[in-house]
Amino acid sequence: MFTGIVTDIGTLRAVEPRNEVRRLTIATRYDTSGIDLGASIACSGVCLTVVALQPDAFEVEAAPETLAVTTAGDWVAGGRLNLERALKIGDELGGHIVQGHVDGVAQVVAREDLGTTTRFTFEAPVALARFIATKGSVTLDGTSLTVNEVDGTRFSCLLIPHTLANTTWEAVTAGGRVNIEVDMMARYAARLAEFR
Repeated sequence: MFTGIVTDIGTLRAVEPRNEVRRLTIATRYDTSGIDLGASIACSGVCLTVVALQPDAFEVEAAPETLAVTTAGDWVAGGRLNLERALKIGDELGGHIVQGHVDGVAQVVAREDLGTTTRFTFEAPVALARFIATKGSVTLDGTSLTVNEVDGTRFSCLLIPHTLANTTWEAVTAGGRVNIEVDMMARYAARLAEFR
């Protein structure tokens, strides 16, 4: 489990195909001596398992389903990823409950730099749009964000300068694609409503 509060920006040092999976080496500022093999790290919202460690990097493998459903299939060496280590008991829940189970990919429709904030407008996949509500939470590229406005399958979020400076969002432009995980509570509420 995660919170959607990004704690490092990693750099893809290597992307290596290995049969049907891709082995990713991600450089990080995390103290890798404190990371266990088998640990979960959210990489731009995708929960991946650590399979090897280096002094300044960790290695994970992306399976075919991950490559098909997320932006991980587009990742190349030199790319940057939002990183978050898994929650520990007693950690502050600063964002919202995030599983790292990406539901799909949203398209960035527009970016408006408004001075003190930046508004991003997204197009959600039709199957996911019903889970997105004004003032609700959504995870985009591993970042917990509050939904500002919703219009059909389109929605917007406002990002403050701190978020832009401490995540990969500064480089995101219209036409880009981001991983989306809808709020778990919205998903369960919708499922329960089906049985009324």
